[in-house]
Amino acid sequence: MTNKVKEAIEVLRELPEERQETVARAILQYASSDDIYHLSDEERAEVRAGLAEIERGDIASDEEVAAVMKRIGV
Repeated sequence: MTNKVKEAIEVLRELPEERQETVARAILQYASSDDIYHLSDEERAEVRAGLAEIERGDIASDEEVAAVMKRIGV
């Protein structure tokens, strides 16, 4: 087991049980799949739109992000 995997496990131990289950399902799905995920046209358009916003400087400040994280309890 790599150090990064050990580090991830330690972080996961601190998460609420529901979040641990969500992450575990995602890891198991990822680890058992040989497929490469391909974005749908809609997803690709959303990624491009997001990148365009970043290029224009239309991104949230650290303070704005912190406020949202606080509001949603993260």
